[in-house]
Amino acid sequence: MMQQRKYSKTPFVWPGLLLAALLLVCLSGRKPVVADGGAVGEGSGEVTAAAVGSAMDRGVGSSHFANSMAEVGGTTSISWMSVEEAAGKLQQEQRPVLIDLYTTWCGWCRQMDKRTYSNKKVAEYLQDKFYPVRVDAETHAVITWGGRTYQFNPQYRSNEFAMYLTHGRLEFPTTIIIVPGQEPQAIPGFMEPKDLELLVKYFGEGAYRTTSFDDYQKRFKASW
Repeated sequence: MMQQRKYSKTPFVWPGLLLAALLLVCLSGRKPVVADGGAVGEGSGEVTAAAVGSAMDRGVGSSHFANSMAEVGGTTSISWMSVEEAAGKLQQEQRPVLIDLYTTWCGWCRQMDKRTYSNKKVAEYLQDKFYPVRVDAETHAVITWGGRTYQFNPQYRSNEFAMYLTHGRLEFPTTIIIVPGQEPQAIPGFMEPKDLELLVKYFGEGAYRTTSFDDYQKRFKASW
C-alpha cells in the first residue's frame, strides 16, 4: 500500500486553528487535518478529515486497488469549471461545489487526476451532482468568490483563495466541498474512487441535511 499520499505546504496556521492542529491524527499515512467545528453533528453536513480517513481505514467500500483501476477502462473527462463559472452556475441552480486543489509540482495530484477523476463513474457523478472546479493553489490569477477577491501572496507563495479554502493549512491534493451558504470543508490527501465515493455521495445525495457523516458511513454501500 502506498504510504505517502500528499504534499504539505503550511505557511502558517491561524490562531483559531491552533487547537485543531493539536488534533492531527495519523491515518493511513495521510495525517488528515480535523476541520473546524470538531465532531460531526446530526444534520450539520460537517465532515472532518479524520472521519473520512477512519472510514477509509475500516475499508468502507473496500475492494482491491486493481478493481478501482479496472473501472477506468474507458476514461471520462470532467468538464472542470473556473471558480467564477461555478459562482455563476450557483445563481441558476444550487448544487455543492467540489474543488480539486492542486499544484503543478505535486505528483500525487497527478495520480489522483489519472486514477480517480478519470474514472468513468466518478466523472459522471461529479458532472451530474456537483459543480466541479479545479484550482491551482499557486495561481497568480485574481479569483473572485463570495463577494471577495483573492490574489497571489508572494510571502506564502500561494493564492489567498487556497489559504481560505484550507483554513491556512495547504496540503496537496486537497478535496474541497462547499455546500451553498456554508464554509469550505477541506479533506487533504490522495483518494481512490472508492474513498471519494463515500464523501461525494454524502453531499451529492443530500444526506448531509439530515444525517451525520458517522451515521451515513455506517450504512453506506459502495459501488465504485
